[in-house]
Amino acid sequence: MSLKIVVLAKQVPDTRNVGKDAMTAEGTVNRAALPAIFNPEDLNALEQALRLKEQNPGSTVGILTMGPPRAAEIIRQGLYRGADTGWLLTDRLFAGADTLATSYALATAIKKIGDVDIVIGGRQAIDGDTAQVGPQVAQKLGLNQVTYAENIEKCEDGKLTIRRLIDGGAETVEAPMPVVVTVNGSAAPCRPCNAKLVMKYKRATAPMERTEDMPYKELYDERPYLTLNQWSVADVDGDPQQCGLSGSPTKVKAVKNIVFQAKESKTLTGSDTDVEELIKELLNEKIIG
Repeated sequence: MSLKIVVLAKQVPDTRNVGKDAMTAEGTVNRAALPAIFNPEDLNALEQALRLKEQNPGSTVGILTMGPPRAAEIIRQGLYRGADTGWLLTDRLFAGADTLATSYALATAIKKIGDVDIVIGGRQAIDGDTAQVGPQVAQKLGLNQVTYAENIEKCEDGKLTIRRLIDGGAETVEAPMPVVVTVNGSAAPCRPCNAKLVMKYKRATAPMERTEDMPYKELYDERPYLTLNQWSVADVDGDPQQCGLSGSPTKVKAVKNIVFQAKESKTLTGSDTDVEELIKELLNEKIIG
């Protein structure tokens, strides 16, 4: 059966390079001050989507992302790997969104896309580590959801068979479509970019990325596939009060690098005396009890 698959992907700041300018005065991430990368677990999700496409002839994979115009790079990276299309949600009204406002925007866009069989994304983004967006999108759309997926084993009879990680092991579940799936970083890594697809899509841009003096402007009339879909709040019939900062009850106060340093250490043996002393110390410090 042919499938219509939407991959939720995010351009995130590289959290390995967080400095003093990482936050704005409003408590939002200063993305201009940090290198931007494809969220790692979203790449795992993209690989699962591309495998489903290969296993089910006629299927399509689209990348849905939200961010400033430069976030269109995420769509290009998806196209280079085998995705068919993409949608960039970009609007000042989307800025500063927490997970609640982000999931609202993504859900409204998925409704506009329409007739989606599978929505798939990474478990969480490295700039927030909440693992909330995927489940919130499922709730807003009223769809089934499977989280912590490690591999989509098969798709048949309108159901996905998915292996997912749980505490202490793994389990295999079936989920009827349409369904939202979030994928762990332990899933198969994403394939590299395809050289032919890079050559085909390297000049693909969203309208807001273009300038008057940019070269190759004539290509966009000749090759419509080089124009990426770009949607605003109005384009997806969104409520501005539920988007961006207006729709975000969560505020980030600060981001800091924390380096743990051991002030003192002690070596314990497995003797009954050492174990007993350790337990007494932990009880006295109210670490356990």
